[in-house]
Amino acid sequence: MQGEQRAVRVRVSGTVQGVSYRVWTRGEAMRLGLTGWVRNERDGSVTALIAGADGAVTAMIERLWQGPRGALVSKVEIEEAAGDVPADFRIIV
Repeated sequence: MQGEQRAVRVRVSGTVQGVSYRVWTRGEAMRLGLTGWVRNERDGSVTALIAGADGAVTAMIERLWQGPRGALVSKVEIEEAAGDVPADFRIIV
């Protein structure tokens, strides 16, 4: 990857569980060449760690507002992240 690298932690709220949001997120992240993970939270939200080229991370954040069919996103909270990032993009439990 070229250009600035960036990692963010994102919390997505709304109707995002029970609609394959994690599987969709993994697919979109892989298409963009991103690494990280995504997981469901007990409060009904979804959290993801997304890392890669700055432009790809920005594109992914925009896509998170859409989500898969059936999703209804009400909020996307973003914070810059640091630390270990997996070499792939995985769904974690």
